[in-house]
Amino acid sequence: MNAKTLQQYDHPAHFEPLLPSEAHLTGLVSRSRPVVEASLRLQGALTPATRAELRELVRAMNSYYSNRIEGQSTHPLHIESALRKDFSATPGIAKRQRIAVAHIAAEKELEGLKLPEAEAFKSETLRKAHESLYRRLQPDDRITDEGQVVIPGQWRQVRVAVYRHEPPAVASIAQFLHRADEVYGRPWGLDMLLNAAACAHHRLIWVHPFLDGNGRACRLQLHTILHGLSDGLWSVNRGLARQRDDYYKRLAEADMARQGALDGRGNLSQRTLVNWCEFFIDVCRDQVNFMTKLLEPETLKNRLAALIRVRAAERPGGDYREEAILPLVHILGIGPVSRADFTQMTGLGVSTARKVIAQLLKDGLLKSESHRSEVRIGLPLDALNILFPNLYPEAAAATNDE
Repeated sequence: MNAKTLQQYDHPAHFEPLLPSEAHLTGLVSRSRPVVEASLRLQGALTPATRAELRELVRAMNSYYSNRIEGQSTHPLHIESALRKDFSATPGIAKRQRIAVAHIAAEKELEGLKLPEAEAFKSETLRKAHESLYRRLQPDDRITDEGQVVIPGQWRQVRVAVYRHEPPAVASIAQFLHRADEVYGRPWGLDMLLNAAACAHHRLIWVHPFLDGNGRACRLQLHTILHGLSDGLWSVNRGLARQRDDYYKRLAEADMARQGALDGRGNLSQRTLVNWCEFFIDVCRDQVNFMTKLLEPETLKNRLAALIRVRAAERPGGDYREEAILPLVHILGIGPVSRADFTQMTGLGVSTARKVIAQLLKDGLLKSESHRSEVRIGLPLDALNILFPNLYPEAAAATNDE
């Protein structure tokens, strides 16, 4: 016989279990361990300067995909423009640009806190994520479809319903969050990290602690929790957005009441919580494996060479030269170099090499702090379809300025 669904949740016991049983955790750990090991290996890929550039790209992707999950994404080119403070004249696009830029800044701010793992899991970090995101928005951007004003970082003050789920009573939110902190707010170690992160993500979304922005805030917290493992080199948001329907379906299924005596001992279903954890781990695995293949040194060097050859063929007589391939590959794999060293590696004359460097800087394939600084690799959006195929395919799509 199925457990009866409560009319209103008002006690922390109502969202138990917060973790699957030990027997289920054993299987989940076996599923997550290869993902953790692969992610740690990935942290050694590329040079520090190239990794830093890739993190900035992934950060923009995180924003794009988190907002896409909410049905409010804007084109990557619009995000890039907004980061330069160039906002669209179309109000709807400009609003989505502001949300994207706020998400990027909030993610940076949370990373900068360098929180211990136990603190990253706590509800105070979730509150900071919401506050950091919403305080960057204009007042008009913080009004819900129902005309209510969202206060940055403020716990929900009104009763709400989310489809068929009615989250806990307002007076009980603090109790639910305190219980979540008791269970999740501790160091988990590598074997349990993904499982604990999956469970915390679901249960905190289930509580729906804010008037609006719960999904975005919870995913910002999730990024913070996983950052020590991902090093910012892969995006769980990308994986969740690419399986958006399944993401929502699995979250909704894990809202279910316990289905009989064999479905755990809590009020909610243990079986569907385990299913959600398995789905989440598989999403992480797919993203880690994808990035591992994408960053394989030899194939990445070949794609960089292909990019330069394609551009040289597209612009005959221009300043794209195949002689630039060797120094670019060197910068990608070894690190930044002086302009003199770049010139020497091309084998070109000084005047010609300067034109090549100037063109690469203009197009963003090289970056430099000043005209005397070393040059480092850049990852412009219009190069991604060749350099990192399928990583961020939306960046190559036509914009929709409506």
